[in-house]
Amino acid sequence: MLFNKEKRLKYIGFNDLWFVITGIIVLSFVTDYLFANSFMRYPFKKAVTNWSISLFFSTANWFTIRFIFIILRKNFPEIEHVGKRILCLFFSIIISVTSIDVIGGLFFGYLLGGTYHFTERYKVLLPIIIITIMVMAIYEAVYFYIQLKKSIREEEQAKQVVVLAQLDALRNQAQPHFFFNSLNTLRDIIDQNSKEDAKQFVDKLSDVYRFILDSGDVNVIPLRDELKFARAYIHIQSERFGDNLKLNWQLPETALDLMIVPMSLQLLLENAIKHNVISRSKPLTINVDVKEGYLVVHNKIQPKSTQLPSTKLGLINIEKRQALISNKLPKVVNNGKEFIVSIPLLTASDIKAYS
Repeated sequence: MLFNKEKRLKYIGFNDLWFVITGIIVLSFVTDYLFANSFMRYPFKKAVTNWSISLFFSTANWFTIRFIFIILRKNFPEIEHVGKRILCLFFSIIISVTSIDVIGGLFFGYLLGGTYHFTERYKVLLPIIIITIMVMAIYEAVYFYIQLKKSIREEEQAKQVVVLAQLDALRNQAQPHFFFNSLNTLRDIIDQNSKEDAKQFVDKLSDVYRFILDSGDVNVIPLRDELKFARAYIHIQSERFGDNLKLNWQLPETALDLMIVPMSLQLLLENAIKHNVISRSKPLTINVDVKEGYLVVHNKIQPKSTQLPSTKLGLINIEKRQALISNKLPKVVNNGKEFIVSIPLLTASDIKAYS
């Protein structure tokens, strides 16, 4: 186990090879200094002999408790088991340190011609037990910290999976929404225009769907790309409404590389066209500009007397996708005269890590 890095990481939580080696050496000198101070009281040869005995006990205690520690972690691996594990470890330290001291004392007594007296040794055992508990507390603290980090990481990964699934669902929701409204538009063209106009609409619609397929797997795109899609969509609608539909684009070049949720601008334009009267007597002007880091789409409210069927998903879809991708959220203002929607333009630092 000591030289198997994979097992050390699995059961101990970190690579403790150098911690073991350094710890045993330091502990042997500390115990020798506390209970014998051999290097100050005896000749060097005898001091080394005494220190070697301290080294033996330090090594035996460390590896015995470490082995018990690993067994406990195998049987009680979870964070919620920490109380049970610590209690078992506490009693194991007392029993193990005492047993090692008795067995080692008898062995060295026999080897060196001395006598082991437990009544004298218990004063030594108590500090050793305390030191051993402190060392094992370091192991436990490191293990607990690593387990906590692992738990947090797994929770974040689970959240990421959920968020990405939600984004996929919302992306897939936006596309049928667009298709639904496009069919309504096509129906109007068939009713009011020639068959040739309907064929041209379908051709241009296929170009728009090519864009949707190309951007289907991304959560944000440059405003520049979204603008191409929106202009293509408006070009389709202009075939239907002619000069009665007017777009006022005021987008600075510096804003075009900022990021935006795909299809969000198109959805806003689509809603404006769908819910407002557009005629020769009441032309509709949609203004698209950038203000204080937001893409602002606003138009005068010209409500239709009869509304087309609506899924009511456009704005909700944008808001949900925006909330999953960034902490910056859209703003919607309806003052009865104008309808204004502001969508955040994002930089890399605004986008959540899992997006």
